[in-house]
Amino acid sequence: MRTLITAGPTYEPIDPVRFIGNRSSGAMGAALASAALALGHDVTLLLGPVTAPMPPGAKRVDVFSSGEMHAAVLEHFPRHDLLIMAAAVADYRPKKVRQEKVERGGTLTIELEATQDILAAAGAIKRPDQRTVGFSLVQRGQLERSREKLRRKNCDLIVYNPLDTMSSRTIESVLLYPDGRAEELPLRPKDQFASVLLQRAVELFDNSSRASS
Repeated sequence: MRTLITAGPTYEPIDPVRFIGNRSSGAMGAALASAALALGHDVTLLLGPVTAPMPPGAKRVDVFSSGEMHAAVLEHFPRHDLLIMAAAVADYRPKKVRQEKVERGGTLTIELEATQDILAAAGAIKRPDQRTVGFSLVQRGQLERSREKLRRKNCDLIVYNPLDTMSSRTIESVLLYPDGRAEELPLRPKDQFASVLLQRAVELFDNSSRASS
């Protein structure tokens, strides 16, 4: 199986030296890539500016901004069976990027605009033989918000991930499916979670779709 995994943050430039970004090391993406490689998958990693080490054996493509991540996903997804969107892509970016460094002094107002919804874009071009898996990092208890994301982004599976587990070596989650199923996964190390998620992702494919891929 050909598996495409996104990981890490994106950095949205303010000027040549400053940026807006999300806190993410890429550890979840590394764990997912390791689990996929262990299953014999052909793995491509699309990485923002990660700090976590990535497993050998996966093809690596480095990007910087949400725009670059968006372009990379749309370029590589058509050649893959499975997309797992684990990157912490910034939701907003400066509307105007200054070409010169902003000097200190006074106040600075930055107008932001929404970035592209990459998972929704992938869901819009998804073929019947492809599957997409996303993550929904939300406040604890907002399960319905994650279900809404599942529908809006045309996902085959989405991971409800409470906000208070961010930056942790462990993850507490609920796997949500389009048919209404919900599988609660108690707190566990990210590598153990990654193995379970890859198993569930593989189960999304029936025999006919695997044969055509």
